[in-house]
Amino acid sequence: MKDLLATISLVDSAALAALRIALILVAAWIIAAVLRRLIRLFQERIGARIADAEAVKRAATLGRVIRYLANVLISLIAAMLILAEIGISVAPILGAAGVVGIAVGFGAQSLVKDYFTGFFILLENQIRQGDVVDIAGKSGLVEEVTLRFVRLRDYDGNVHYVPNGLITAVTNKSRGFAHAVIDIGIGYGEDLERVFSIMREVAQALRSDPAFAPKIMDELEIAGVENWAESAVMLRARLKVTPLEQWTVRREYLRRLKKAFDEAEIEIPVPHLKVYSGADKRGFPPLPASQPQGPVPEQASRG
Repeated sequence: MKDLLATISLVDSAALAALRIALILVAAWIIAAVLRRLIRLFQERIGARIADAEAVKRAATLGRVIRYLANVLISLIAAMLILAEIGISVAPILGAAGVVGIAVGFGAQSLVKDYFTGFFILLENQIRQGDVVDIAGKSGLVEEVTLRFVRLRDYDGNVHYVPNGLITAVTNKSRGFAHAVIDIGIGYGEDLERVFSIMREVAQALRSDPAFAPKIMDELEIAGVENWAESAVMLRARLKVTPLEQWTVRREYLRRLKKAFDEAEIEIPVPHLKVYSGADKRGFPPLPASQPQGPVPEQASRG
């Protein structure tokens, strides 16, 4: 009789434990489904308020990350509760998991760093698909942004995969507006005010062109004389343009300015050397024909 009662009690305990495990699994599934639904609704609401397609993509990526983390957390909690129901102590497992986690963490530090950095890059909207950026010594057009890496394609068509853990600073050339910076060299004998006037006329004509008017946001800003080079006076100016149009606008402006300078006979100097064929300023005779002509040291040229 005692054995029978013990058997019945054991069966009842096993059935109760099985029922509790079933309830834990059902509760975990319901909670996970509710969280997925809430995250999806939040994502759809955010997407409806944002007109930028890339921002919608970023929100979708963050939504996937949050859903993944929520599923992992719910699964871990459910697993620990089930192990407790079947009589397995969780404390030793957690201790062993902690030791293994430390070992794995030391071996996968760069991978963990990549994911954490990628998460905050997406969260803070530092890089989006279609941007032109400088990161980790590489520059190019962003083709893909993930939690693990950023894929760039440079001007030559080369593809660079940059792990997010290597990104310490981001230079984004595609946000809000850009400046087409123009450095111009003219001869020392040219009238600066006349040159500035021609530069403004060319910029105004470029802004009046229907093909370039939408790309240029403001009038030409002339900074002035940048420095005195060996053969030229260097001038600096810039045009405020829409993102990613700075290179196109700069090339077209320089092309038109070269034509305008040629028509106005403005000297665009190049480095050169002067060779004296007659007496110099101090009256010294020219060098004999057998000796090399050109700018040689004075002591050597005079014997």
